[in-house]
Amino acid sequence: MGKFRLTQHLLGTVSVLGLTLGSGAMAQDLLDELPPEEQLQGEEFLGTVELGQGKREVQVGTAVPLTVINQEEIDDRQAGTIAELIDSVPGVSLVNGSRPEGSGINIRGFGANGTYGTDQKVAIVIDGATTGSEEIYRIGTQLITDPALYKSVSVIRGTVGSFEWGSGIIGGVVQLETKDASDFTGGEIGLRFRQQLGYSSNGEGYNSSSILAWQPMENFEVLLSYVKRDTDSYDDGNGNLVDNTSTEPYSALAKAKYTFGEANEHALTFAYQQSYSDEFDSPYDQFNVVNFGNVNRSTESKVATLKYEYSPVGNDLIDLSVQYSYSDIYIESEPTNPGGFVDYLLDGDHDYTIDKLTIKNAMFFQTGAVSHDLRFGVEFTSKDRLESQVSPTSGSVSVPGGKDERIALFIIDEIALGNNWTITPALRWEDQKITGAATFAGARYDNSALMGGISARYEFDSGLALFASAAYTENLPIIDDLSVPSRMNQSEKSTTYEVGASYVSSDVFTGDDSLQVKANVFFTDLWDVTSYSNIGRVDSHGVEVELTYAMSNGTYFDLNATYGDYEAFNTSVLTGVWELWDNAPANGVRLTVGKRINETWDLSWEQVVAKNGNNNRGGYGISNLRATYRPQNGVLAGAEVRLGIENAFDRVYQPNLATQVAAGRNIKLSVAKTF
Repeated sequence: MGKFRLTQHLLGTVSVLGLTLGSGAMAQDLLDELPPEEQLQGEEFLGTVELGQGKREVQVGTAVPLTVINQEEIDDRQAGTIAELIDSVPGVSLVNGSRPEGSGINIRGFGANGTYGTDQKVAIVIDGATTGSEEIYRIGTQLITDPALYKSVSVIRGTVGSFEWGSGIIGGVVQLETKDASDFTGGEIGLRFRQQLGYSSNGEGYNSSSILAWQPMENFEVLLSYVKRDTDSYDDGNGNLVDNTSTEPYSALAKAKYTFGEANEHALTFAYQQSYSDEFDSPYDQFNVVNFGNVNRSTESKVATLKYEYSPVGNDLIDLSVQYSYSDIYIESEPTNPGGFVDYLLDGDHDYTIDKLTIKNAMFFQTGAVSHDLRFGVEFTSKDRLESQVSPTSGSVSVPGGKDERIALFIIDEIALGNNWTITPALRWEDQKITGAATFAGARYDNSALMGGISARYEFDSGLALFASAAYTENLPIIDDLSVPSRMNQSEKSTTYEVGASYVSSDVFTGDDSLQVKANVFFTDLWDVTSYSNIGRVDSHGVEVELTYAMSNGTYFDLNATYGDYEAFNTSVLTGVWELWDNAPANGVRLTVGKRINETWDLSWEQVVAKNGNNNRGGYGISNLRATYRPQNGVLAGAEVRLGIENAFDRVYQPNLATQVAAGRNIKLSVAKTF
């Protein structure tokens, strides 16, 4: 009876939302409120039009397959994990998603999978620091940082555009930028406090985010943030409890920035964040696939960055940044019922750190009619992993200790030829030295690789742009493979070719509307494979589409879609055979229809449709409803109230790469205010 009443209430909500979306009389004319830079002046095309009326702007001004999730969308989605936040990006799929310990990010078929936390082909970058997870058997992704710490998340898909961030990046790059105190003080002297409280009905739980922003002087700012989540295990669409899906992590951030010099041309920024998660009597396998037994486990993540910037006024040849970063993941595990034959897995502690120093400069200059926006730099990285502290009889072969030291040089030049052509060549050279420790003491391997790519983009005066790119990268050997000497001098190699088009315009259909659309077709080939058992090659191709259409009455439509074919060459049989790639994402479409009413309301309906995947999880369609209320007057002025109903019709489904059934209907409510 309770479920029937909730369904009746939900259908009423849908009806009200549908009437609101269709009622133009309830909205004011927003066209004149657009800032000048968001309009076309005369007949001159101004390039990328930042409309800001849909949920998400399409990055039409670049050949790179790039998606940016801004602060407004981060807040509206009320995601509990970084994975949940970016699963709406085309080409991105999740291995689970609701709990940070067992969720993983997969981009174009690479990244996390249901066996290892990562395959090293998706880079996670937090404020410039390399972090993420290790290739540790059955211990998830270890990306437990909280979305509430960040003001933007950028996702680069594929290899082109990745050479500034690392080598071997085939799936893509996830860049996260933490909040600044000035985001709340507005750059003015003062003290601001922001509190957000949230509740979720399925896997009943709460979350709290507290932010203190202090700007004692114009050139100095400090931010302190603390986020806590506590959620029980959720029910699927049939009301069945999905065991071991509860989570109780916390995250904290401290950040300070000081600018100095006669024109504030110098800046010094320090940021430190820490995330922690405890699990008691939980399965060792965080993907809930194999029953090895239960453990008590704690996971702690630390990321620290210190960055110096120098950008003298009137000098286009110097825009220098020097950044040191440190990241550390520590996992402590012990069996709850010791004495089993797999204690060598369960009773293991893991500790790995990454130190990185990056020095880079950006410069702008002209050579005749050609302009250059040039970025170049050098990067020193040291990854140090202690050998797994396991039971004395097991050895440490599965998780060897060692050090991976690298030096890399990179250069990217955005070359503009007139007003139409942009050609961007990029190169990265990386040299590596891996030395073993403990069990593999004395082992040493040296490798190096030159990789790079080029993209070209031509923009017509009509707003149409065509682009193409080619990129080659190598994934150098990793510490995990010290136990397999044949892999230590063999890098994985990949090429990616892309072609695409974008279009941006206003006055498309009604005379006061706007459109942004972008489509990418990609072809990726990976060979000399060492990351997966019995796989010699992976070939894939597909298309990704992003679109946003907005009307002056506040109505908007956002669409993204992805389609791909993925094949792998299986070497386990005598002659080898091509077969479907197990880690391939399912093809799907995501459509959002929304309505903004003045500055007060933002109402939207999101439909997600996915086809059957290679893992035969079955296709599905789910609806998500969202409402954001920002009262402009009265006692609640300045507050933000958000209501979300995810999987509104309580469907039972399991995404293609997920290892467990997804959550049923989940009602999320949050209230936030800055004082």
